[in-house]
Amino acid sequence: MAELGRLHREGSLAAGYPRVRTLLAGLPDDELVRAGRVLARLDTDDVRTRHPGTPAPLLAVTGHGTLSGLVPALTAELARHGLLARVRLSDFDSWLFDLADPASDLYAARPDLVLCVLDPAVVTDALPTPWQVTDVERVLEEKLGLIERAAEVCGTAAPGATLVLNTLPLSWEVPAQLLDLRARARLGAVWRRAEARLLGLSERCPGVVVVDLLPLVAEGVAVRDVRQSVYARAHLSDALLARYAREVGHLARLSSGGGKKVLALDLDETVWGGVLGEVGPEGIETDGGYRGEAFRRFQLVVRQLAAQGVLLTAVSKNDQEPVEKTLREHPGLVLREEDFVRVRANWRPKHENLAELAGELNVGVDSFVFVDDSAFECGLVRRELPGVAVVRVDGEPALHPQRLLADGWFTARELTDEDLVRPARYREEQARQDFLHSFESLDGYLRELGITVTVAPAEPAEHARISQITLRTNQFNLTTRRLQPADVRALAADPGARVLGVRSADRFGDNGLVGAVLLRRVDDVLHIDNFLLSCRVFARGIEQAVLHAVLRHARESGVREVRAAYRRTAKNGKVADFYPRGGFETVTAGEEAAEFRHGLAELPGAAGHIRLTARFDRAPGEGDTP
Repeated sequence: MAELGRLHREGSLAAGYPRVRTLLAGLPDDELVRAGRVLARLDTDDVRTRHPGTPAPLLAVTGHGTLSGLVPALTAELARHGLLARVRLSDFDSWLFDLADPASDLYAARPDLVLCVLDPAVVTDALPTPWQVTDVERVLEEKLGLIERAAEVCGTAAPGATLVLNTLPLSWEVPAQLLDLRARARLGAVWRRAEARLLGLSERCPGVVVVDLLPLVAEGVAVRDVRQSVYARAHLSDALLARYAREVGHLARLSSGGGKKVLALDLDETVWGGVLGEVGPEGIETDGGYRGEAFRRFQLVVRQLAAQGVLLTAVSKNDQEPVEKTLREHPGLVLREEDFVRVRANWRPKHENLAELAGELNVGVDSFVFVDDSAFECGLVRRELPGVAVVRVDGEPALHPQRLLADGWFTARELTDEDLVRPARYREEQARQDFLHSFESLDGYLRELGITVTVAPAEPAEHARISQITLRTNQFNLTTRRLQPADVRALAADPGARVLGVRSADRFGDNGLVGAVLLRRVDDVLHIDNFLLSCRVFARGIEQAVLHAVLRHARESGVREVRAAYRRTAKNGKVADFYPRGGFETVTAGEEAAEFRHGLAELPGAAGHIRLTARFDRAPGEGDTP
């Protein structure tokens, strides 16, 4: 915090904005909000001019009560993820005017996230005096109807935006005004049914996310500060708004392509109690006694995350053989060797191991969450690899699960079937690497790998996965255009566009939906609006095979030329020459972007080791190419 204040006083905070994420790492919650107040004073246009590569989502904040206290918390939470928050705060109690009118100023601002922050007073302020439970039920029904209609309008007026709603945690003072205990119970039932209906909006409306505030209140976060509620009409406490802002920060991170994929665990005093090299396998604490039970519970939480697609790796200062033997044979461990996609046990600095693991898994180091009990190791990783999220656990293993889960690093907008099988596919990738080492040449390996590729219009059930690819893929992403599921559905419904899914498989298994190509035809020109491929299948010729199929289809469809764009980011430099290598000519070129064309007179060679099937028309069986 001191360094942040110094930069602010010197007037160099905007110039040094890329350092902010590192400066905020590890700050306690109260200091984080203080830092947000400093950051909120920045001229966001100045920061964007100085750092054009910094994602700067626009957050439109509207609601019922006073919400100015939310702005610093949002600013700090987004800054923690390397984002620059641009916040548009509406007037007091303007949520219905903002959301119900398709021509409102809020929609005209074209926000990325629309935060409609409601509180229990939106209901209680509308009650008569005196009131009964039936009055509460009536007002809840009215307000829910308004919210649902506003969500529908938002879905059409701002189809690319995400509407964030929240549940309404009821403070004890409301039911306490009912003297009849049975009436209090009826009020609780009515209120919970309304909240369940509100939570269900995220299922019924794909562009809506509902943040449930009840778990936060249940752990002791105050719903409101009574004096602030009465005098300033700020009906949600600063502490609750700060926790809400944390949820929004992760949503903004996901929307900007900043998802976490890999959980890297220290072992000694993190996964089990004791130091393996000192006490041996029989001496570590795993499931017996108080501490052993705490470590077992932590392992259960980790395994739950892994079951939902989180890749587990172990990074331990130990010798490799005893670590593998312990994970394989120890009867008290929940986590086993097969649960980890990589186990790295040696005496080298852990940040070096993490960097190497990123290379082996073909993901960025900013996809990692690192958990360790050593303050030294955590500090070193923070300093050397600022993009890694660091979680320090300490000598109280009962708190390990809370510390791991508190930041929600692995939160996803929506899990897909691809997420659930991701760990198995990375283990298959290890088998491919072992297979590769048995060949003297890459060509021989690729021929024997038996790669098959299918290119076809994405089915409705695949739209969420296509969206996820645009949000998570950073390296092989030619324009880094991020699409929410609603955007993908809109493109798929456009008769002049095609959203193509790319699937691949080989002798070791099905890789699933690994890429996407977004096409748009204007007269006799076909535009490749974006081309994306998962890092799991790089360097196998799949991208060249798909590009050949697209160009061949264009020529057979009477297209005069194909145009394609490249937008440079900090992570996609390795594909800057992808189109020129495919026979495209440069039309315009600059430091940040380039445009290319292909006249289709001569197509690039097809990858001979790949068996590809492509279909570009929506009707099954039409337009097949071998």
